[in-house]
Amino acid sequence: MADKSKFWNDAGKAGLVLAAVAVVYYVLNVLLSKWEGGGFLANLVTFILWGCKFALCILLMVRFLKSFAKDNEFERRSTFRYGMAIAACSALVYSAFTLFYALVIDPDLYAETFNMMGQTYSSILTSEQLDQIMNMESTMPTIAFFTNLIWCWLVGTVISAIASSRICLPDNPFDE
Repeated sequence: MADKSKFWNDAGKAGLVLAAVAVVYYVLNVLLSKWEGGGFLANLVTFILWGCKFALCILLMVRFLKSFAKDNEFERRSTFRYGMAIAACSALVYSAFTLFYALVIDPDLYAETFNMMGQTYSSILTSEQLDQIMNMESTMPTIAFFTNLIWCWLVGTVISAIASSRICLPDNPFDE
């Protein structure tokens, strides 16, 4: 049981590091979205920040997996599971933060977004369609939580699968 405890403790710490990177990106992205007059420049900075966050998360995940694989004799299955655990911990922390941010820190976050959407699409959509979209506002924090949770875990799992297959070479079938 001590091995499982160490496994989850290490995965949790690595997940916190990845979540911290994602949280910093999220806060900067929210602040940039509130920058009036930012326009193209704000969108460009947001895109560059997203690319940096994504690349940094991949590099950190690979580093954590290499360290784990080295300590566990490069066993592919356990390295992949470790990556999935890191992804799950990171996704949970990041999703919880986005929910907390939307409900406590900035409760008007989605209201502002939906009002802007309503103004933008009022000439295109019927009033019934617009009302249906506006009714989603109250459920957006929950939808965003589960969407982030699933998406982040899935991306982390794919990265873990690719990285673990490259880090841990397959067993030689001719050794037997």
